[in-house]
Amino acid sequence: MSEFKLMEKTLGQILDETVSLYPQNTAFIYTESGLRLTWKEFQEEVDTIAKGLMALGIQRGEKLAIWSPNVPHWISFMFAIAKVGAILITVNTNFRSNELCYQLQQSECENLCLVKSYREHNFLNTLNSFAPEVFTGNRENLHCEKLPHLKRVIYFGDDEQKNLFSVEEIKKLAAAISDEEFQRRQDSVSPYDTVNMQYTSGTTGFPKGVMLSHVNIGNNGFWIGENQKLTSTDTACLPAPFFHCLGCVLGLLADITHGTCSVVMENFNPVQVMTAIEAHKCTSVIGVPSMYLSIVEHKLFKKFDYSTLRTGIMSGAICPIPLMQRVVDEMNMKEITIPYGLTENSPVMTMSTTNETIEDRCATVGKAMPGIEVEIHDPVTNEKLPVNTQGEICSRGYCVMQGYYKNQEATDSVIDKDGWLHSGDLGVLDERGYLKITGRIKDMIVRGGENIYPRELEEFLIHMPDVLDVQVVGFPSRKYGEDIAAFFLTRNNKTIKAEDVRDFCRGRIAWHKIPRQVKTVEEYPHTANGKIQKYKLRELAKELFAQEK
Repeated sequence: MSEFKLMEKTLGQILDETVSLYPQNTAFIYTESGLRLTWKEFQEEVDTIAKGLMALGIQRGEKLAIWSPNVPHWISFMFAIAKVGAILITVNTNFRSNELCYQLQQSECENLCLVKSYREHNFLNTLNSFAPEVFTGNRENLHCEKLPHLKRVIYFGDDEQKNLFSVEEIKKLAAAISDEEFQRRQDSVSPYDTVNMQYTSGTTGFPKGVMLSHVNIGNNGFWIGENQKLTSTDTACLPAPFFHCLGCVLGLLADITHGTCSVVMENFNPVQVMTAIEAHKCTSVIGVPSMYLSIVEHKLFKKFDYSTLRTGIMSGAICPIPLMQRVVDEMNMKEITIPYGLTENSPVMTMSTTNETIEDRCATVGKAMPGIEVEIHDPVTNEKLPVNTQGEICSRGYCVMQGYYKNQEATDSVIDKDGWLHSGDLGVLDERGYLKITGRIKDMIVRGGENIYPRELEEFLIHMPDVLDVQVVGFPSRKYGEDIAAFFLTRNNKTIKAEDVRDFCRGRIAWHKIPRQVKTVEEYPHTANGKIQKYKLRELAKELFAQEK
């Protein structure tokens, strides 16, 4: 592995450097459309779109949200946005009206890019439900009551949509921008500018916009690739969504910094992943444990050839040793790696390498990444703790976010005066420097790699008819790692059923956040001072819903 040296480059400069090294190598293969692009072709697409965005009037520091699965325009716009000094906001494709409206409002987003629909969810109809002015007003002078900062909506589809700017229109506008003007704009962009905002939440409040710079995610992506020993001869299968750091940083940026070919899938489907691995002779795959489980347990699993696989990433949830053993033995991923981190850390702080034992891959999450300090601190005193002592996992270095957008109080609550980012997770560092995750200070639930925040759900479900209080916890699930249970206190002890909750949530919050198990109770377990004992509810959920393991 190379010696650490901070890469002070913009994402645009990183891309251009890769293009200069491997111009005719294949950069991207899109499995749904069959589109293949060399690095040079991809660069030309990015630069054309970037010039078009400038001609459209997009300024440095403006924000462009992308609400779309992994279509080709996603990656092209990601780098075009970076080249013009704007900020990409990633939007979960599972979002519904409440979540999308909140994110666009809180981020003060000026531009939205979206597809027509995804998995039977019509995105245009959802946008119309709270911003009808987009479709009825003047697109050159847009005014939305609920989205006062929104200026433009860009459509990723091939058909024409009234009032929306098409990608082809934007490409044609590029002719209005000279190469010199485009270069001046690129030269004005600092590697320390915010380039990416990903929304995440804590145990209290609503989602917060994590501001990440070119240096943050460019360096993190590079070292993630180094830990897998990626090169320009590798071909990586990317089924993880780009709106997550897993797809965007651990996938795209790890590949782009190493000239690795990315086989891009619009969404995860086990058969399509297995087909892509065989057809494109992939050497790497990234995904969460539930993805791997659905592959190795699929009835067609043994019909595909995995002999070209070597490495990859299993991330986002606890990995059981039997599953890891099957992936190593049956998918030939003998050099698979395990990372740990959080969005606020760009995201990876520790990661295993290609030569770890099965035990270290599953019982630990590797060692601190180059250029990053990792320590265990006392959650109360913030003092550094000795090895083999449980405490809060903290990190420091180039990786730490710039802060939460327009939320200094929340920023100060997680980054201390000495620059340490407090993860909210409990862990132990052993004498070898390996980190083991032992629990959570937060109550966050990780369902199939998706972070779910009980407080956000509780504040939503409390509005159900006859509900007095609701407590949301996670319980073990064999398929997803964890799943969601909701315990309700109700008026007149009215029984709340799982279908009642599904009906209330449908179309209003993302499907993966909807509690799968529901229980009406007469009271919650409390401490002597009246605080609800959530750990006892988690134990009860585990006992009641043991069949979900």
